[in-house]
Amino acid sequence: MKKSKLAVLGLTAALMVGTFAGCSSGGTASGKKVTIDIYQFKVETKNALDKAIAQYEKENPNVTITEQTVGGGGDYAGTLKTKFSSGQEPAIYNIFGQTDTHTWKDKDTDLSNEPWVSQAVSGTLGGATLDGKVYGMPFDLEGYGLLYNKTVFQKAGIDASKLTTMSAIDQAYATLDSQKSKLGLTAVTAWAAKETWVTANHGMNPFIAPEFKDDESAYNSKTLAFNYNDGFKKYVDLNIKYSYKPNGSASSINSIDYTTQVEQLFALGKVAVIQQGNWIVPTVKGIDPDLAKNIGIIPIPVESSAGTITGKVPVGVAAYWAINKDKDADTVAACKKFLNWLYQSDEGKKMIVTNFGFIPPFKNYSDSLVSNLDPLSQDIEKYASAGNTISWVFNDYPSGYTDKVGADISKYIAGQLSWDQFVTNTKNNWSSLHQ
Repeated sequence: MKKSKLAVLGLTAALMVGTFAGCSSGGTASGKKVTIDIYQFKVETKNALDKAIAQYEKENPNVTITEQTVGGGGDYAGTLKTKFSSGQEPAIYNIFGQTDTHTWKDKDTDLSNEPWVSQAVSGTLGGATLDGKVYGMPFDLEGYGLLYNKTVFQKAGIDASKLTTMSAIDQAYATLDSQKSKLGLTAVTAWAAKETWVTANHGMNPFIAPEFKDDESAYNSKTLAFNYNDGFKKYVDLNIKYSYKPNGSASSINSIDYTTQVEQLFALGKVAVIQQGNWIVPTVKGIDPDLAKNIGIIPIPVESSAGTITGKVPVGVAAYWAINKDKDADTVAACKKFLNWLYQSDEGKKMIVTNFGFIPPFKNYSDSLVSNLDPLSQDIEKYASAGNTISWVFNDYPSGYTDKVGADISKYIAGQLSWDQFVTNTKNNWSSLHQ
């Protein structure tokens, strides 16, 4: 997503009130009974999706929708490929940015003429557009950074608005560390290093995104300069220093998965800060509704010899809904109508905001509806509206790159790889996987 375009991903563009025609109910053009099988990655909103499906089936008795979710600690991309290769092809599935759009271009339905395309917030279709054709419907807008427990910070006397540098964050973490007993903390933070998308994608993204102007340039680049790598080292070292260590050793950080980080530690008040995004709110709300209303975000500072970037939050599209063009015509038509209903009907819009908790990627959502978003999502939207954003380029990585970088970060955490060697590997893997 272009950084210049991200400047308009805010209240003015995203909340324009509009109307939508052509979002009729009904499953197929012929009225035949069809079954839509959905294979999706977002574990945080599985329950909301199931409720939406139940409502749609009630209104459209000729349509049956099955849903399978593989995400969090699961290998969605790998299992999706397995499904296609085994002949169990889903009708609706998720693609992620330019790399996936190229990978699945022979399977994806061209959605360019769908009515929601004209309502998409500027910049949100870039990851799923190839040769001028749109192959995916944007899920939502999301942002991530250092999420913190406002109540804990207040008790510790820490003003999060002043944490604009890595050294300031280090000092704040030291304060929290010294007050762990009083604050009921097991550790200051928890880094889900077992999840390569947490470390290699979200963690590294702020330190390489400045090299590229948009999705296409990132995807097409055959080299990675990695000029901000010294800034990334500061960030990784900070996580190693203050992260929850299950057995006391740095290497045990590599055993922390998403569930442990979010549900067992942050949501239960055992750690004060985690690197995550607004997608965790539904999960936290299910465990501690009060905490869900009191989560703040600290932008990850980029402090490097190549330059300094502060006060910016990575904002982008989590994924895209794609439709399998090899399904029969009735099924493809039913898939299009379901997605249109979910994101563009009055009933669906309400679900997207209140049940899913999504920042809408479309312009025709009313101000009054979007005001129901959780406080964290509203904060992220403010960063977007002010243009204080960093683009997401991890969805444009060469295929297989995330796993290689994630494995090397784990080795560095465990003391099995020097930083210089990590930098060399990171640059070389980008080039070699681009062949």
